[in-house]
Amino acid sequence: MVAQRGRVLILPHNDPDPDAIASAVAMHYIFQQTTHVEGQIGYQGIVGRAENRALVRYLNYPLRPLGATVPEDMPIVLVDTQPGAGNNPWQPALPLIGVIDHHPRQKQNLSVPFVDLRPELGATATIMVEYFMSLGLDIPAFLATALFYGIKTDTRGLSRGVSPDDATAYFYLQPRLNVDALAEIERAQVPATYFKIFVDALETTKLYNSVAITHVGEMMYPDMTAEVADLLVRLQNVEWVICTGIYQNKLMLAVRAPSGAGDAGKLVQLIVQADGTAGGHDTMAGGQITIKGASPAEIVARLQQRVWQAFNINPQAVAESLI
Repeated sequence: MVAQRGRVLILPHNDPDPDAIASAVAMHYIFQQTTHVEGQIGYQGIVGRAENRALVRYLNYPLRPLGATVPEDMPIVLVDTQPGAGNNPWQPALPLIGVIDHHPRQKQNLSVPFVDLRPELGATATIMVEYFMSLGLDIPAFLATALFYGIKTDTRGLSRGVSPDDATAYFYLQPRLNVDALAEIERAQVPATYFKIFVDALETTKLYNSVAITHVGEMMYPDMTAEVADLLVRLQNVEWVICTGIYQNKLMLAVRAPSGAGDAGKLVQLIVQADGTAGGHDTMAGGQITIKGASPAEIVARLQQRVWQAFNINPQAVAESLI
């Protein structure tokens, strides 16, 4: 992928989650162990969830925030994201030498020296485990812990979008991880305002038969919509969850299809359309729209109209409240 000497910039997607964080750190470790390449992990956005911050802290803060610009003098490897996804800072003028991802392919033709796209997998961390096994490298406990947590969160404990390869990697890592560290990461403490957001979301949730729609308002971090959506997928008889929220100047959207009733990735693209970026898998997807000109309420209303159209919901129908 790269020359045996030099530097490389490893870029996970913006606002990286455990799978992106673990996979980027694993890629850095592989470069370190097999080449003389000096790897650097950069990201844009924030590491918001308490669990994600605890993971980064456990890994000794290996990611460096990039700010608004990306260095132009280093070849780039995209991890857990790809060109066209709209959730990373890569631009065509920047040198791209590798793409490793488990999300659906965004571009049919990629003129990149190394491409490993496996949308059939539930996590990019699974690909990284395979690299370690193919290279005959031992996975240290700190990396095993991170990779295990990445697979666990992206597949919801092997219950969502999972493949046999994910299960193999999951159980390969299990005896190698630091159990106490994993427990500390998963039990990371949160402020009282965290619970208030859930209360507000539950109060605003509307049920249209098997479709649950909610808006959480202003959020502490961008993936709060995903957390709320993951909570609502447990609701009995619900086949679709659509959750929106505001983070800084962006409207964030999370879609879940827990029963496998349809394709969440296609639905989120239908909802967002040309207003922003969106993508995902059959059971989980997300999108974002930059707020400019229109008010957040106007954008939310426009997206809700598209949801009604997608599900043939009568806007005049009386929705059932959750609480």
